[in-house]
Amino acid sequence: MNIIYLLAQGQGNGTGWLLFGLGGVVLGVIGTIVLRKFVGVQIVSQSRRQAEDLLDKAKSEAQTLKKQAELDGLNELAKRRDKFEKELNEQRAEVKENERRLTKREDNLDRKLDTLGTKEKYLDDMDAGVKKREAQLAGKKDELDALTVERKELIEASRREQKQTLLRIANLSEDEAKRESLKAVERECQHEAGQLIKQITERAEEEAKDNALKITLQAIQRYASEHTADSTVNAVPIPSDDMKGRVIGREGRNIRAFEKATGVDVIVDDTPGVIVVSCFDPVRRAIAAETMHKLLEDGRIHPTRIEEITAQVRKDIGQRIIKFGKDACIEANIQGLHPKLSETMGRLYYRTSYGQNILRHSMETAYLCQVIAEELGLDGELARRCGFLHDIGKALDHEAEGGHPQIGMDFAKKFGEKEAVLNAIGGHHNDIPSTTPYTPIVMAADAISGARPGARRETLDRYVKRLEQLEAIATDMKGVKEAYAIQAGREVRVIVDPDNVDDTNCSYIARDIAKRISDEMTFPGEIRVTVLREMRTIEYAK
Repeated sequence: MNIIYLLAQGQGNGTGWLLFGLGGVVLGVIGTIVLRKFVGVQIVSQSRRQAEDLLDKAKSEAQTLKKQAELDGLNELAKRRDKFEKELNEQRAEVKENERRLTKREDNLDRKLDTLGTKEKYLDDMDAGVKKREAQLAGKKDELDALTVERKELIEASRREQKQTLLRIANLSEDEAKRESLKAVERECQHEAGQLIKQITERAEEEAKDNALKITLQAIQRYASEHTADSTVNAVPIPSDDMKGRVIGREGRNIRAFEKATGVDVIVDDTPGVIVVSCFDPVRRAIAAETMHKLLEDGRIHPTRIEEITAQVRKDIGQRIIKFGKDACIEANIQGLHPKLSETMGRLYYRTSYGQNILRHSMETAYLCQVIAEELGLDGELARRCGFLHDIGKALDHEAEGGHPQIGMDFAKKFGEKEAVLNAIGGHHNDIPSTTPYTPIVMAADAISGARPGARRETLDRYVKRLEQLEAIATDMKGVKEAYAIQAGREVRVIVDPDNVDDTNCSYIARDIAKRISDEMTFPGEIRVTVLREMRTIEYAK
């Protein structure tokens, strides 16, 4: 009211209007505040109602969730109760089963105790009987001892009496009679020894022959190999004899360059259509032969071309050697072999013995060793490895001094081969004692591989000399009339003089001949000695 009054008072001047305006503004502000307060009260009231609604709704949902949780808990409790009761029933059944078994065991134990009691009583009775018999035997033994002493005295007295009687009848002194008796005993013992040797030898031969023949035949039959073996080519055919001049070259420069590059000797003689390549190293000989083939095919023969072809062929054959070694290891199923050993085995492809390829011989020996070892209950894989590597020294014997068994053993030892393998390599020709059973197996398989039909070729002179040596050893024995080597030297038949040799001495002669053959000759496989004695009585009716 004061404001209105002031406004009324100031209507006559500008100040009044100013005051009137300020009053209006103040009234607007106051109205706005009052309006906002009224609206705020309405909003608070509405929010309170919404909050109460939400609270009621939340309480209702909480009650619902509580009831649902109670129901879920009851269901879970019921499930667990069922599960517990099921497990409890199972345990009760298991306990009942255990009780039943224990009851059964107790019954069995009771029966066994009863049986043991009966047996114990029976043993006590037997023990008493044995003691009674022992007492009786002790008495009889004393009687027997007394009788034995008395009998010995009687026998000794009888012998002394017989001895005096014989000396008196024969008019011999005691020493002379003793010598005659010893001679008679010696003849009798010699005869019995001959019979015993014959029986033991026959029995041993029957038992050993069956097993050895079975194992050997099975090993040979299970290995199927070709009867012919490749040999190293050392004679190079030429298309015409005019080509020999080109091979020799001007003043021999081509042939000198060839020999220098390959390390072989080239023999160009009057033999038509062939040039002979000679070298102790089979690999170098193979390189030279193939180089000569390529030069003849190419037609350009001069020192530079010879060196180029030789280098190319040497590289090709080196790769072939590695391949031959790997292929042989795969075919023989040799695992974990050092690459250097494998490569050295590949060199044996170019090595032959009596026409038999040594690499094929090594693979064949490996297979035979496995078969024999498995028949004897030994490690077939180890035996196969021993047989495969037994001749590895033959690939190195041109580079080191000594025999191939020792060279091969030292070489394999560098690459960590087992002791059984090393002994088989070094001892398969009896150069060192055998320390494992695999060495004799390798020796047998080596002999089988070399002695089978078609495995090796021998020269006619060597073959004839071996037959003559067989017959000479047999005829050199006392009492032998004739001897014949038959079956390609696999058997020697000896005919003895029936007047000077009896049946018992035939065993001695056969054994001595076989021993001399084993000691003095070198041969593959085995040689059978058959001694024949025939008594013929001829009379003429006149």
